[in-house]
Amino acid sequence: MRSRTAALEFSLLALLSQGNLHGYELRKRLIAIYGPFRALSFSVLYPQLRRMLEAGLIEESKLAAPALSRRSRIIYAISSKGKKHFAALTSQAGPDDWDDESFEVRFAFFSPTPPTNRLQILEGRHRRLVDKAEVLRSEIAKSPKGADKYLTEWRNHSLDSIEREIIWLEEMKKNERES
Repeated sequence: MRSRTAALEFSLLALLSQGNLHGYELRKRLIAIYGPFRALSFSVLYPQLRRMLEAGLIEESKLAAPALSRRSRIIYAISSKGKKHFAALTSQAGPDDWDDESFEVRFAFFSPTPPTNRLQILEGRHRRLVDKAEVLRSEIAKSPKGADKYLTEWRNHSLDSIEREIIWLEEMKKNERES
């Protein structure tokens, strides 16, 4: 997933493969996955849904307006083409899948991913973070005396976070191999 658009498409297909949803519910679930600090506005969501409709990956139907509203709700469903596309996406694993944002999205919907690909993604993510930790340790070691204390604290915090994720990934890889 090279872009945020691809990550959003993957997430939407994953959610819709679990059941039909309307736009507000899709947004609510995506925010629950991505976290409250990554705003997902309707001005991003609806154009993506429109592109997916035009590509035939999803379908829409209208539900009668609720009693207190004049607007009917549009319900989105994954199409058979969308199911095939989602299956193709989950059957792939490559370097893009262990980048920060892509990994989060892939992991949030790991169940439909084949076990060999799950392990490949976990291993790729692990390698990426080990390399990242090594670079960060080197930067911390090279910091001149009297360097900005907040930058130093941020680097230490980042290193601590990376090291915790490495430990977690090692456990996830172990569990994946055993299952």
